[in-house]
Amino acid sequence: MPMYSVTQEVNKTADTVLDVPCIECKRDTKHKVLASVDIEGQDWYGENSVEFWVHHQVIQCQGCETMSFRISSTNSEDFDFVDAETAEYNESVVLFPSRSEGRSPIKDAHLLPTRIQRIYGETIKGMNNDQPVLTGIGLRALVETICKDKKASGGNLVEKIGSLVSLGVLTADGATILHRIRTLGNDAAHEVKPHTAEQLGIALDVCEHLLQGVYLLPRHARKKLR
Repeated sequence: MPMYSVTQEVNKTADTVLDVPCIECKRDTKHKVLASVDIEGQDWYGENSVEFWVHHQVIQCQGCETMSFRISSTNSEDFDFVDAETAEYNESVVLFPSRSEGRSPIKDAHLLPTRIQRIYGETIKGMNNDQPVLTGIGLRALVETICKDKKASGGNLVEKIGSLVSLGVLTADGATILHRIRTLGNDAAHEVKPHTAEQLGIALDVCEHLLQGVYLLPRHARKKLR
């Protein structure tokens, strides 16, 4: 029995249309795979094997027509259970040029409370330096620090996020989103699980909207709408 096998096919995933963040459009757009090298393999460990799939793709935005490069990889050991009978493989995606390079802090970030400003700044740096695990941990720390700053009650972060709703700081829909970011941060901290740049970017967008709504907009309103 072979201990390792790999096959390679050219343009197997060509003409596929994917939702990808566009570096020019600054949002998710439809991208078409123009060319690809698709790899499928199997590695044996005793009587057990691990299957893996890697797709190297030249992609083009169907709006602005900007081209970039995408690498997608999955393996049979990295999956999440949807329910008792269904599991979904986790896909790791790397884009070139990086979609996270050069991300700037929100306007007036210097007006945020000192502790929040520091954690937010470090999370931005982690994102820009392609450190997904540290970025995930930073996002969770940012949510927790906001809870502490707003004196949210509760013995854990789940209860504290719920307290923000009771205090009128956060809507119920906002709390649902923060719980997802909390879970993302837990995965990074406890399972050392890196999330994709796209997932982290969306989570950071949500946190920035929270910072705007909780701190910056009320501050500007008090100053200018007297």
